[in-house]
This record gives sequence, C-alpha cells and structure tokens, in this order.
Amino acid sequence: MSDWFSQFNGRSVLITGGLGFIGSNLAYRLVELGARVLLVDSLIPQYGGNLVNIAGIESRVRVNIADVRDEHGMRYLVRGQDYIFNLAGQVSHLDSMTDPYTDLEINARSQLSILEACRHGNPTAKIIFASTRQIYGKPEYLPVDERHPLQPVDVNGINKLAGEWYHIVYHNVYGLPTVSLRLTNTYGPRMRVKDARQTFLGWWIRQLLEGQTLQIYGDGRQLRDFNYVDDAVEALLLAAAQEAANGQIYNLGGDDPISLLELAQLLVALAGYGRYELIPFPPDRKRIDIGDYYGSYGKIAAELGWWPKTSLREGLTRTLAYFSEHLPHYI
Repeated sequence: MSDWFSQFNGRSVLITGGLGFIGSNLAYRLVELGARVLLVDSLIPQYGGNLVNIAGIESRVRVNIADVRDEHGMRYLVRGQDYIFNLAGQVSHLDSMTDPYTDLEINARSQLSILEACRHGNPTAKIIFASTRQIYGKPEYLPVDERHPLQPVDVNGINKLAGEWYHIVYHNVYGLPTVSLRLTNTYGPRMRVKDARQTFLGWWIRQLLEGQTLQIYGDGRQLRDFNYVDDAVEALLLAAAQEAANGQIYNLGGDDPISLLELAQLLVALAGYGRYELIPFPPDRKRIDIGDYYGSYGKIAAELGWWPKTSLREGLTRTLAYFSEHLPHYI
C-alpha cells in the first residue's frame, strides 16, 4: 500500500470542497505523504466548509476561496495540478427538491466547467470524482453492485449521476484520466453536525452530545452501511494512484449493515447516555426514502485492493471523542 502512496510525495494536488468533511481529512493525509496541496472551497455556510477543519496544517496547505461554478477561476486553478480530487458538491436531498436549480448548477454544470478546464488547460491531470450511492435509488437487490439499475429518487441523485457520467464521457472521448467512487454513508471527525444537510448521523451525534432525543423515522428497521472517513480517504488515494482505475466506477461499502434503530442503540451505549424515539416519517422525507441499502465493494477490492478497515464501533468511538472536544466549532 505504501508503494502506491509514495507517488504523492512532491506532487501537486487540488481538492475541490477542500475545507469540507472528506476534503479536509484527505488534505491531512496528503500533507503526511508530502504532497503540495491546494484547497478550493466556496465556504458557503450551508455546504459544510470550515476553516477549523485544517487546524494544525494551515501553514502546509494553500487555500483559495472560490466557487467551482466560476468557470474562469477553475481554468486558472487546475493548471499544473497532477491530481484533482473533485469533492465539491451539494449533498442535501431535501435542498435539491426545494431548490433544484442550485443543485443543477453545483452538481452538474460546474462538473462540466472543471472537466472543460482540464481538457483545455491540463488534460493529463488525474481526476477523482466523489459520486454517491444515492444514484441507485431504491434497491432492487442487495448488496448493490455497480451493475444495479440507476434510478435516482430525487433531483440530487439525478444531478450527481450526470456529474459522474460527464467524467466518464470525458475519459472515453477525450482521454482524460478520470475515475468515480460511489460513496456510501461516510462519517468521522470534521463531518457536518450543524444540521442534517450532509448526513443524519452527524445530526444524531450533535443531538446526543447536547442531550437531545434522537429521532428515528418509521420503525427504525431500515438497513444502512457506513464507511469511516479514513477508509474513504484511502479509497480516494488508491483510485488516484492506479492507472487501472482510469475510466472506472467503483462502489464503496461497509461489512456489517446495521438498522437505524440498532445504530441509535450503539451510539447511546458508546456515549454512556442518551435516548431515542421512533416517529412517523415526515411526508417530504418519505417520498424520497430508499428503504434498505448496503453496497458491494467487491470490484474495488479485486481491482484496487481496497476494503474498509475500521469497524463501526471503533469509528463511532473516535467520532464521539472528536466532537466531545470540538463541538462548539461546528455548531
């Protein structure tokens, strides 16, 4: 594994959404590997960027406050980069339904802007796109693999699917070295806990630490899989490092799917306090609920040698410890 990662030493790396949850964790890892890291983030409040996320490495990275929708700015920023981790995006499913045009701009049109900037100004940069399991919609079978039908249930899923396929088309037609990872529920330190826009688990952690009651929609039997952020970062790095990944799409996934009710019980047990309740689905959430979901990561395991290494219990313990100390900086 270290042989693959040694190639980042001294290389130029751009991370869009670099002050957000996954982007900042990736930045820490790349700094450790000796990369020259440029973080691009709009710092729009509802999208999760937070300067606190790079505490300790401020002097070892460059930060450019810019919006990926700025086509001219991106043409300048992609120049000279060896790797581009394209993590910027609008991830709220509910926001995409109430404001579909903004979601379209960020998750679809801006992806074209980045790809066009690379096609004209840096066609050899390796581009790693953060896609989502949401594009599968309600599963027809489990675990979901990459051959599963794509049937998004909300505007966010449709636009993320378009963004992903722009990357694949630009590889197939123009030869840009691109790869897409369909992330599942990623959690860990630096995740957004201010609200449920990015992930319900982050919101639950805030509620737990503040003594509020965790609310579980429906009967709580919905199954989900989870990846600790360090494992997701390793997948991104492996996809960037290996030419075999070019033009490919990979699922991530966890080993032990868990129901939402069991997840709430585990959180309470790990914290040593807390409570939860079952409540009816709000109509706006019920319309876009996908039921059970857990994915197969067999393809990325076989081709790139990735598998999740952090158990849910261990990852949640680390996450609770982080936010017990740093919660005021995130709310």
